[in-house]
Amino acid sequence: MISLKNKTILLTGASGGIGLATAKCLLRAGAKLILHYNSSAESINLLQNEYGANRCQPIQANLAKPEQVDQLWQNALAWQGTIDGLVNNAAFESPVAIDDATSKWRDLWKSTLDINVIAVADLCRYAIKHYQQQTGGVIINLASRAAFRGDLPDMMHYAASKGAIVSLTRSIAKAYAKDSIYAFNIAPGWVNTDRIQKKLAKPGNETLLNEVPTGKPAPPEEVANIIAFLLSGLSNHATGATIDINGASYFH
Repeated sequence: MISLKNKTILLTGASGGIGLATAKCLLRAGAKLILHYNSSAESINLLQNEYGANRCQPIQANLAKPEQVDQLWQNALAWQGTIDGLVNNAAFESPVAIDDATSKWRDLWKSTLDINVIAVADLCRYAIKHYQQQTGGVIINLASRAAFRGDLPDMMHYAASKGAIVSLTRSIAKAYAKDSIYAFNIAPGWVNTDRIQKKLAKPGNETLLNEVPTGKPAPPEEVANIIAFLLSGLSNHATGATIDINGASYFH
């Protein structure tokens, strides 16, 4: 079993979906977790009740606001005095079409880039500077299948943000491997979260999974397992790599 004992991890977007599955996986592996959330803390509070305040530290922050991103890192670092791994899982996703009002188009592009790129870059910067003062560390950024094959016309901004994450992560890996700082992308396709279940249940969406050779979305636990493995340090020479979790749905 992978052990993350004595490792302190900052996980963003920990209150549901992939984030919650990852939190449970990392706690089972022995990690101490800073659990970031934006609006709902119910599931995180349940984890803290189960594992104790010495293993779980909830922190609220709106990642669209730079000052709250700064405060998130400062509070996270203050909890144990060190951070060994950063998992940038939180993301914003809301459709906007080219025929929508210009104000809506620009607002949603800005919100998407603020949360999915700028906040991620800020946290990566903090992590790099911190890791350089200790014996290194790990950064894992959640990208998307859409970063490589594009997305629907009303989700171009989301695909663009995830493409930026891939380039950011590879740049970090190249620049800072010498400092024992290792950075990885994970690019999920369809993942069996509550949000995706609701989307697949809508009339007209019955064929969305036809593009997936496995015929079904990935369990979020499979994404969590890969995150735990990369945080463990068992494959640091894979730094810069992107792990696809998309059921072989590359080309459709």
